[in-house]
Amino acid sequence: MKKIIVPTIDQVSPESKVLFEGMQRRLGKVPNLYATMGYSSTALKAFLDLDATLSRGVFNGKQREAIALVVSQLNNCAYCLAGHTVAALKYGLTTDETIGIRKGYSSDAKINAIVQLAKSIAGNKGHADGALLQQFFDAGFNEDALMELIGFIAMRVYTNYAYAATEIPVDFPAAPAID
Repeated sequence: MKKIIVPTIDQVSPESKVLFEGMQRRLGKVPNLYATMGYSSTALKAFLDLDATLSRGVFNGKQREAIALVVSQLNNCAYCLAGHTVAALKYGLTTDETIGIRKGYSSDAKINAIVQLAKSIAGNKGHADGALLQQFFDAGFNEDALMELIGFIAMRVYTNYAYAATEIPVDFPAAPAID
């Protein structure tokens, strides 16, 4: 099987180079998974544009990271679990909270509704458990939030699958193991 390597900035198209430079300024580095996406400037730009657009929506940073954690746990993505655990901690979640979210629950009612619904949607190929959908609406979310939640799930599935297909090195501290 061909081994996928993480490209350097000199190994990608001029369009990807521009995207890498922007990430370097914003994040201080180009994460290995994003660099690997950079083999296709079209795919990387589409991903970054969707992420930037959805990040201006209804969910705050903690909520977005909760979605990333539960979906990445469901898909057993060591890369995304590592990166999103780091991000979740920066947004103020504790290590114990990130572990609970990965197991599918949170003591915060809104995050719990998001996590349980995201897990149901991702685990059932889009078919949400009706009771969990109602719990989401009862927590104060509406149809706008549902469409954004599905968008975030789709983004995580993309990154989870990109990692699974490439198995590039994880360049974040490993997420804690869970029982």
